[in-house]
Amino acid sequence: TQPAPEVWLVVLVGVLALAVVAHRPVWLLARNAVTIAHEGGHGLVAVLTGRRLEGIRLHSDTSGLTVSRGRPTGLGMVLTAAAGYTAPSLLGLLGAWLLAAGRITALLWGATALLLVMLVMIRNVYGVLTVFLTGGTFVLVSWLTGPEVQSVFAYGAVWFLLLGGVRPVFELQNKRRHGGAPDSDVDQLHRLTNVPAVVWLLFFHVVTVCSLLGGGRWLLGL
Repeated sequence: TQPAPEVWLVVLVGVLALAVVAHRPVWLLARNAVTIAHEGGHGLVAVLTGRRLEGIRLHSDTSGLTVSRGRPTGLGMVLTAAAGYTAPSLLGLLGAWLLAAGRITALLWGATALLLVMLVMIRNVYGVLTVFLTGGTFVLVSWLTGPEVQSVFAYGAVWFLLLGGVRPVFELQNKRRHGGAPDSDVDQLHRLTNVPAVVWLLFFHVVTVCSLLGGGRWLLGL
């Protein structure tokens, strides 16, 4: 295990992550990492529920598409559809738990392994480039930097997932308010379950905000 950085440094890293998420020009680039987690969540849950994962595509507008084969209805399909918007925040929560336990190396290598597995399932050039660069960053930090830099990087990545998981749900809500995103995850879930899309949207809000609050407490040692 590695000791956590000073609380002031954890707060500073969190503020920087918040600036990345809040500043639109930077967010438009950084959001690619959230899309990786989003589509990776779809893919992981699809495999865990017995569906056949056909492939994942990541696009330059930070949208993505995960294709799996199996029953078009049922619990597996519902869980797969629900996994996307919740995945970045839940991964951030898991990361916060690992950091609270001093498992910085485990977090870095675990993230690298997940990205490597995902790379195999990417089906377009932009997606391969995005996942390769993201995974390469984790590898370089793990191999070429000392414990202090690794710690700051890990805390920054987790803060970004926790904060960055919240914004896409508000973006989806705004798009739907203006008639956009007619085939979003919440609309698919509505068709699968007959539960109103707005209820699923509220569910995503609850998961992402609660993950941020819980993960933030772990990161700050509260």
